Amino acid sequence: MGLKERIESLQARVGIIGLGYVGLPLACEFVRAGFAVIGIDKDRAKVDGVNRGSSHVQDVPDALLTSRVGEKGLRATTEVECLGECDAVIICVPTPLRKTRDPDISYIVSAVDGIVRTLHRDMLVVLESTTYPGTTEEVILPKLEATGLVAGKDIYLAFSPERVDPGNPRFNTRNTPKILGGITARCTEMAASLYRRAVDTVIPVSSTQCAEMIKLLENTFRSVNIGLVNEIALMCDRLQLDVWEVIDAAATKPFGFMPFYPGPGLGGHCIPIDPHYLSWKLKTLNYYAKFIELASEINSNMPHYVVTKIVDALNSRKKAVNGSRVLVLGVAYKKDISDVRESPALDVIKLLQDRGAQVLYTDPHAPEVHLDHGVLQSVPLTDELLEGCDCVVIVTNHSAFDYPRIVEKASVLVDTRNATRGVQAPRGKIYKI
Repeated sequence: MGLKERIESLQARVGIIGLGYVGLPLACEFVRAGFAVIGIDKDRAKVDGVNRGSSHVQDVPDALLTSRVGEKGLRATTEVECLGECDAVIICVPTPLRKTRDPDISYIVSAVDGIVRTLHRDMLVVLESTTYPGTTEEVILPKLEATGLVAGKDIYLAFSPERVDPGNPRFNTRNTPKILGGITARCTEMAASLYRRAVDTVIPVSSTQCAEMIKLLENTFRSVNIGLVNEIALMCDRLQLDVWEVIDAAATKPFGFMPFYPGPGLGGHCIPIDPHYLSWKLKTLNYYAKFIELASEINSNMPHYVVTKIVDALNSRKKAVNGSRVLVLGVAYKKDISDVRESPALDVIKLLQDRGAQVLYTDPHAPEVHLDHGVLQSVPLTDELLEGCDCVVIVTNHSAFDYPRIVEKASVLVDTRNATRGVQAPRGKIYKI
């Protein structure tokens, strides 16, 4: 029985390398579709948790994971050799940036090396990790074909960018359209056959490079537009205008305008990082991506701007930053999730500490954060805490926060998310960006 028949009859075994925020929800969807899935991760704690039905991913509740785990469902392991049992292998590993802002694809390379050791005829390999255009064809393909197996004939290779938005109540792995491009038309067809059984919509494109570029365009679009609106916020500050009023009014135009909102900076697994993959790739072709670099500069400077607002707020109460007690509300990179990767809150905390402030934070979703100098623990949000701090800063607008109470109890407050919109307060008590 060939791979296509094994997929159509749900007899194909799917291997997923990386059981993080992308891999684990994807594994659950393939199990739901009827496939047996082997999840592979280097983190023994994650593997043990998955096997006992304890989820480390917010979008996969324990009850859902428990229902997916089993011999005919999902089993997790740290053993890469298990890939030899698989008919299809999907790579969902991190792709961070190095300190020099160039791509670190070492996790991809390591995963591919594991696949090569167990590669067999009629196997499908799909990369989902975000990377620069050309990675699948230039890095993965040569390693696979060095075994003597030919893509499109003996084996199949494709790229399908992850489009996960953690904490999104509307869109998830199943109902978010799936872009997919193969090394050959046959590769695309084989990968599409697999994914159509797990997700609602599959959109084939002409090549792996096209699929890789689509992902970078999506996140560069957001990065550049957020950079623009952050600069508009700086302009409105100079002009003594309310940027939030300006944006809300502009958004009433029914065509030609899409509202983006300013904030304390960019965070998360995609938007602060992915555009640099594209910028780096273009530099190798002697092209300078001006929009990308400028947007990154504006966005990365927003935590400094937030600190200047905190300085202004403290000055209004005749207090210096040095020695002041500052409470940060929310350290996750966005509302109602626990993910603190690349969170601007961490930069704000560090900048304040460097200026001599005593910084505390509270976040119902993130009980602790790891900083350069150690671990900081979330503190309970009490009236006494609010009243005892010299300044309160809203960095992440979690739904759990009682904003009228916070405004009432705080001495002075800096709101980076317009979370206090509509809350009545004495003039000069709330500073907004």
